[in-house]
Amino acid sequence: MKIKIVTLALIAFTVMSCNTGKKSNSNSENSETDPEMTATENTNDAQSIENTRWIITTLEGQDMSDRENNGQIIYFTLNSEENTVHGFSGCNTFMGTYTLEEGNRISFSQLGSTRMVCPDEKINESQILSIFENADNFTISGGKLSLNKAKRAPLAEFKKGEMELEPIVEKYWKLKTLEGKDVKMADNQEQEIYFRLQSQGNRVTGFAGCNTVNGEYTLEEGNRIRFKGMLTTLKACPDVDVNESEFLKVFELADNYTIVDDVLSLNVGRRAPLAVFEAVYFD
Repeated sequence: MKIKIVTLALIAFTVMSCNTGKKSNSNSENSETDPEMTATENTNDAQSIENTRWIITTLEGQDMSDRENNGQIIYFTLNSEENTVHGFSGCNTFMGTYTLEEGNRISFSQLGSTRMVCPDEKINESQILSIFENADNFTISGGKLSLNKAKRAPLAEFKKGEMELEPIVEKYWKLKTLEGKDVKMADNQEQEIYFRLQSQGNRVTGFAGCNTVNGEYTLEEGNRIRFKGMLTTLKACPDVDVNESEFLKVFELADNYTIVDDVLSLNVGRRAPLAVFEAVYFD
């Protein structure tokens, strides 16, 4: 009888030991997957900081919400396709590049900015730019972003803003006048002269009268615009009376635009429009 009791006790002890081992292994497996989960969270944070309009709410602990109430929104956006940063610092626009690394680390190149003089502005723009000069990491929680230096208090905090499309983007702009002269489509012309700005990838597409046009553009505060890398196909159209070089020169020179009632003017400085276009809507 004693032998049976001892045997049962040994069996019970063995079963308990196996279960304990399984729990230990399970805990070990969970601990091994934690770094992977952390890496995934970091990747998600990296993705969520990009392609978003971040509006400043605090600067070195100081409330900046009054700036938004006055219509003076200080913000920045990271473009994931080109690794570029652009934003508005209270009077001037700024631009540069950035690098993201594991662990929510971030660094910015030396930023360039426009040189407008705004004597009525109370904000010290150098303080805004210093955020990007000093920041080396970021945190995102509840839709709020903090740019930080090491483990100190945040340099600045931001909230998500709407990525609004500018009225010039994603529209079919048909050429009406070029250097003050009316433009009429030739009888044997393949299609009308136009261009379109695509929001995806900041691409320019269009037609110059004989050849198609492709390139890139950037938009800045104050209706400023720049075109770059403008290329065309190389078709020869001897029977079409169109001077394509005059049209392409518009993109080379234009640095700002105005839109009134679906009529777009591409301008250089404050001179008369280089070209005037009208928006065409298709069903």
